[in-house]
Amino acid sequence: MKLYETAMTPSCRRVSLFLNELGIDIERVALNVREGDNLSADYAAKAVNGKVPMLELDSGETLCESVAICRYVDEQFPNSLALFGQDPLEKAQVEMWHRVVELQGLYAGFQAFRNLTGVYSDRERCVKEWGEESKKRVEEFLPILNQRLSESAFVASSRFTIVDITAFIFVGFCTKALELDVLAQYPAIATWFNSVAARPAFQA
Repeated sequence: MKLYETAMTPSCRRVSLFLNELGIDIERVALNVREGDNLSADYAAKAVNGKVPMLELDSGETLCESVAICRYVDEQFPNSLALFGQDPLEKAQVEMWHRVVELQGLYAGFQAFRNLTGVYSDRERCVKEWGEESKKRVEEFLPILNQRLSESAFVASSRFTIVDITAFIFVGFCTKALELDVLAQYPAIATWFNSVAARPAFQA
């Protein structure tokens, strides 16, 4: 297998952290998305969404979208971590909270950054007003995440799951890319964030 990635991007970091948690090493192929490596005809023929990360299997089949890649790896390498949940209820809770964190947090953050900075204006339409609205949505979601983490040690359940990887990336993205002082403003998020950051997989 080969993992095509741009290591700095949030979606690629999600896959890398997931692999670190499982203790799995996969061959990496570095792409520079700023320079448009993912826009080549060869890459477009392999990646249905034209983005990173992309996992290329030995059979030649490919998988895009970071969570899909994580699900495949989780199934291919049996483990006891159950990062997608242990039982029917927890699996549903993981799916529920993952959607909440992605749609109300991470994706809104992406839209805010891309539309406000115009970083990819050479390949997409950037609307400043949508960037401003998206940033407001991020700011409105942070208290919800903080409330959840004041009630639970982890986002989806009492255990560490893939949702904590996604939420960790989201909070880091808010701090660096959107310049929001999340850790100072939200104590429950800060306690959880520092605990997750200390995990061996996140130190690797």
